[in-house]
Amino acid sequence: MTDTRLSFKEMCARFDVTPRTLRYYEYIELLAPEKEGRARFYGPREVARMKLILRGRRFGFSLEEIRQWLLIYGKKGERPQLEAWLQLADRQLQALDKQKAELDASIADLRALRETAVAELDKL
Repeated sequence: MTDTRLSFKEMCARFDVTPRTLRYYEYIELLAPEKEGRARFYGPREVARMKLILRGRRFGFSLEEIRQWLLIYGKKGERPQLEAWLQLADRQLQALDKQKAELDASIADLRALRETAVAELDKL
């Protein structure tokens, strides 16, 4: 094995994912490792894709959205892929901003309720 390829076990360790997760990503065609017998090896392309997958998940994208976005590059090229990414990013930013506003409101409500409870305790 060369230094540019990771074994299945090394890939799991590098990205802190379970073997089940890695196999699932392969099953839904997010990753396509090289196979030698029963062994799987992940080259630079698969490592880069895994970084994109995990980043996309952290941003709240579904695996299907990530898969479709990755497919665009192979079928249409970089420009359409970037245009699709901008649409996904804009939509997700809007959703995250809404979630943040809802969380901020919940935190403010909880703090106010807590302060009321503290005031009530001081009266007792």
